[in-house]
Amino acid sequence: MKKKLTGLLLVVVMIAGMFSGCAKNTSPATGSKEETKTETTAGDTGETAGTTEAKSDGAYDLTLYSIQTTDADFNTWLADCEKATGLKINVIAAPTDSDTRQQKITTMLSTGDKSVDIFEINDEMATTFKNSGWLEPLNDTVMTKDILNNFATGYISDMITSSDGNIIGVPGYSGYLALWVNQKIMDEVGVTSLDTLDDFKKYITAATGDGRYGYGGSWEKTYVFNEIAQFVNMFGGDYFDWTNKGNREALQFMYDMVNTLKVTPVDQIADKYEQMNQKFIDGKYGCVFMWGTGSDYDAAGMLGSDKIHMIKIPTFKKSSIFTDSWSYVLNSSSEHKDAAVKFLTYMANEGGMKASWENFDRYPARSDVAEKVVPNDSPVKEMYSIYAQESEVRGRPMLSQTMEFISDIGTIFQDYIQDKITLDEFCDKAQKYVEECQ
Repeated sequence: MKKKLTGLLLVVVMIAGMFSGCAKNTSPATGSKEETKTETTAGDTGETAGTTEAKSDGAYDLTLYSIQTTDADFNTWLADCEKATGLKINVIAAPTDSDTRQQKITTMLSTGDKSVDIFEINDEMATTFKNSGWLEPLNDTVMTKDILNNFATGYISDMITSSDGNIIGVPGYSGYLALWVNQKIMDEVGVTSLDTLDDFKKYITAATGDGRYGYGGSWEKTYVFNEIAQFVNMFGGDYFDWTNKGNREALQFMYDMVNTLKVTPVDQIADKYEQMNQKFIDGKYGCVFMWGTGSDYDAAGMLGSDKIHMIKIPTFKKSSIFTDSWSYVLNSSSEHKDAAVKFLTYMANEGGMKASWENFDRYPARSDVAEKVVPNDSPVKEMYSIYAQESEVRGRPMLSQTMEFISDIGTIFQDYIQDKITLDEFCDKAQKYVEECQ
């Protein structure tokens, strides 16, 4: 109850304009282009220089609050979108700072602000907003049954469906938390596959030595939640039930990687994806879980079947993988809903997804569109198809008090890894956070 009251008070505080925030946005969550590049901002607002402000003179059909504006191909994408839809779209650049971005979007939605029609929001915001009534349901207009059949049903259900069964967003892409390996290291140690838990342990052990580690984790406290959940799923656990045997086995294995097998270092509790990606590129790790399609590796000349590449998810007790996205959502206070639905329909169909793939390197969220627009020789297409067919595909486990939950779990995980608390204490605390944050 204390957590829920805290969340309500936070909204009130933000509405009053006192943007203090309680926990870092993990945005983890993704390794997509918009999350990894450095951006220039205007003043201390976190907004991109040259932002176009919303107009009230009827010059635009709708206003989009976008995270993509600093991409070099954004103007090309926007021109294509306007041509395809016949809409004149005003764009406001979302703040580049994740805390500021979430706070501003929360304030606009919660106060009934009509200046923005369409927002791009991440999974963390979707989880927080989907039951708020601030977003327009799209079941009858955009995300109809015939369209839904082509999206990952686990993601739709877990991330953008409200408790009333309303679908509140259009996923902008599909991005898996894939297992990436350095093939040169695999060849060096003579490991040919990572299909099972024994294979995985054999590789990360053999790859460790002389300043190199077999496994690299982005274990900063607001990022590690992704990997904890990934291991829990592979061990057959349930992230919301910390009495589950699989959960304990997953946490014990992560502890053992640091303290018993010594195949991963404790100091990576400071690493986010940017730091871990660079270390992986530099050959300091044998494998990592990472989002995205490998654009950072490609830019470094390290992407390829003989270098760094994705592999199938090992089956410990089951093969399970997360997909994430940023979704386009419709402000329920919008005064331009017809135009907004037209835009969203475009983004949910082949034209919009093709444009996002070509301009932003966003892998299409619809499997049928991906089959059409992604080249057959793409290693991403081959592996993503395997994930979709052979693994359990899920949205990440989040609760309504998302940011507090992520930060709390990350904090006690770091305490556990450093022997400050026991496994029993971790599980007791984690279950308490589940109950307080839902």
